[in-house]
Amino acid sequence: QLQLVESGGGLVQPGGSLRLSCVSSGFALEHFAVGWFRQAPGKEREPVSCITRNGESMKYADSVKGRFTISRNNANGMVGLQMNSLKPEDTAEYFCAAVAWYGIDAGAVCNLDLMRYWGKGTLVTVST
Repeated sequence: QLQLVESGGGLVQPGGSLRLSCVSSGFALEHFAVGWFRQAPGKEREPVSCITRNGESMKYADSVKGRFTISRNNANGMVGLQMNSLKPEDTAEYFCAAVAWYGIDAGAVCNLDLMRYWGKGTLVTVST
C-alpha cells in the first residue's frame, strides 16, 4: 500500500523552529514531485512549498518565503521542511503530498488538485 508519513510537528513559541519530515512507504519517493500543504482551522488547505523529483526546483508560498526551506534526500526517500521564525499564523495541520511528475518547474505542480498521494498530517502549533 502506498503511503506518506509526516513527522516533526509540535508546539513551538513564536520565533522558534521546527523541521518536518515526510517518508514514503510502498513506493520510491525519488520518482515523485513532493509538496507540503497546510490547513488551518476553518480555512482551506493551501500550498506551502513544493520540490521537483531531482530537487533542482523549489516553490514557496509568499507567506513562508525566506523562513521555510524544502529539501529532499532521494537516497533515503525523505523530504524535509525546515521552518524558521515561526509565527502564530503558521499554526496548521501540515500535509505531505506526492505525484509522479517529471517537469522541471516546481511551481507548475504545486497544486492540491495535482497531487496523487497524501499523508495524514502533522500538527504544528505556534503559540506562547
